[in-house]
This record gives sequence, C-alpha cells and structure tokens, in this order.
Amino acid sequence: MSAPSPITPRSDAEGCVVLASKDSCDLGIVVSDSAAALKFYVDTLGFEHTADIAFPLREGSVMHRVQAGSVTIKLTKHSPNPAAQNPPGGAHTAVGIRYFTFSVQNLEAIVSRCTAAGYKIAIPIVEVRPGVRITMIEDPDGNWVEFLHLA
Repeated sequence: MSAPSPITPRSDAEGCVVLASKDSCDLGIVVSDSAAALKFYVDTLGFEHTADIAFPLREGSVMHRVQAGSVTIKLTKHSPNPAAQNPPGGAHTAVGIRYFTFSVQNLEAIVSRCTAAGYKIAIPIVEVRPGVRITMIEDPDGNWVEFLHLA
C-alpha cells in the first residue's frame, strides 16, 4: 500500500483550520460480536486485520483494527455489550450516520461473495445516475456498507 497523499488544509472565514495528515478519516464501529465482525470485514471483504488492542477507555473492551486502503476501521467490542442499538433499515429510517462508502472496481464480485457468505444485500446493484452504480450490504450488526463503482 502506498503512502496517502497529503491534503491541502483549508481555512474558513473565522480561521478554523483542520490540518489533515492523511487522505481519509478512520471509522469507529461498536460491534456486538468480535468474531462475526472480523468474519465480515476480514474474511469476506478481504480487509487486513492489523491489530487487537485493549480499549483504553473501558476495561474488558477490545478494539480490532482493520485496514481498508487508507481507512482504518476500528471494530470495538465492549464488555458488557451496550444496551442501545442503531435502528435497522438504512438511510431512510433514522438520522445520524447510516452508512459508509467504499469506491470499488468489482461490485459483482463483492455481491457474489457476500451473498455466498449469507449477508443481507440491502440494496442490490443499481445505477443511481449515469455511470454510477452502487450496492449496500449489511454487516452482522445491521450497519449498511455501500460499495460504489464509477464507470
């Protein structure tokens, strides 16, 4: 994997500046089952499992770090599991972060692999505008992962 390209900082009228150090943000997902989450993100999608770290803010919790290009996905399993959960159903059912997107070259292969592994295809491959196709797949906790292909 090559080093991320630097991002030119941008300041607003009030002088607020974010000095980004890589070309993407990291993603934190609290999961209910470490093994199920790792099976989806590592075994099925093929992302690289890079570390398991004791979560410093809560004893008995662990963060599984998974690398997807320049994005680090931080799958955190708390002990005990939190009682509250996101409502199911994707973007049209609730406000807040409802899905995240990976730009890919192989939509059909991703759908085929996820279908064979038993994951729910929330939105089958569809052209959302000329030259842009997407699919959305549910992870084991019902989070929607969008895969987008630009023709």
